[in-house]
Amino acid sequence: MQNQNWRNIMEQMQSLLEKLSNAHGISGSEGSIKDIMEEEIRPYVDEIRTDKMGNLIATKRGTGGPTIMLASHMDEIGLMVKYIDDNGFLRFIKIGGWFDQALHSQRVVVHTKNGPIIGVIGSKPPHAMKDEEKKQPVKADDMFVDIGAKDKDDAEKLGVEVGTPISLDRQFATLANGKITGKALDNRAGVAMVIDTMKQLSETDVRATIHVVGTVEEEVGLKGARVAAFGLNPDVALAIDVTIPGDHPGIEKKDSALEVGKGPVITIVDAGGRGLIASSAVVKWLRDAAESNNIPHQMDVGDGGTTDATSIHLTREGIPSSVISVPTRYIHSPVEVIDIFDLQASADLIVKAVEIADKHFETTIFV
Repeated sequence: MQNQNWRNIMEQMQSLLEKLSNAHGISGSEGSIKDIMEEEIRPYVDEIRTDKMGNLIATKRGTGGPTIMLASHMDEIGLMVKYIDDNGFLRFIKIGGWFDQALHSQRVVVHTKNGPIIGVIGSKPPHAMKDEEKKQPVKADDMFVDIGAKDKDDAEKLGVEVGTPISLDRQFATLANGKITGKALDNRAGVAMVIDTMKQLSETDVRATIHVVGTVEEEVGLKGARVAAFGLNPDVALAIDVTIPGDHPGIEKKDSALEVGKGPVITIVDAGGRGLIASSAVVKWLRDAAESNNIPHQMDVGDGGTTDATSIHLTREGIPSSVISVPTRYIHSPVEVIDIFDLQASADLIVKAVEIADKHFETTIFV
């Protein structure tokens, strides 16, 4: 019965993630994701508001414990129309950290003022390339979006204009052995985690006040988290995100010892310390929560990217912070892969950490 209940819980989590992954919202255009997040989390919190930056802030009021910020960015990397040429092809800029080859020959959704339309990313065909050109990777600057327009006027009549956002057209799917794939799992996985966290916490009594923040524009400079943290000024903060494992070809274990399917990741350091050096008190709190509840977990010291925790922990006089993340293969591509077990276990770890926060921080000095 317990195993069946666990399967039901993970199926619900997978369904939620599918809904979030298939939705579209590049940096600066997170509205549709915010709407889903608000609808899903509303039953489990006392108050929801949107700040001036566009962050969604959902608050569950406590009874005297610490104030905890759970930040999960809503945006995905994407593209934006830079100009429309005379023949109706759309030139674009990248919004967020794309590897150019991941864009080539993809199908996209162009979010026009008249509604979404489909396009494809094209470039000079290899048959027309000189031998020297074939040896070089195609750069994003040499790509364009073809929406089937007759010319510039036709594209504009379809609703395309300078500044129109573009996202990848890719649907969520399941792989073998609990693996799932889709676009924007960075960071719709985090959004799903915090929604599930609040659902679980709605059935328990916790003293902590929890601010769940769906942050905007993380992929282009950790912007939303900074202003949200300044306004909330929490006692402690966790960024909820994804991270890079070293369990597939092309990356060595010395670069990442993390593995998909081995549980949530607790960050000690990311970006070689240029990003976050996590509060040791916060790391201990998370480890204690994992170990006392037999939640498999992994510790990470990374030299790659960073998360919202970097901007949060530098806000005001400093906010003790760390990160709970899900190991995710092929980050910043349309085919990211995670394990549903890791996703659910990560949410469970957040829940257990929140439940012991008041007792833990009564006797802990942040250092």
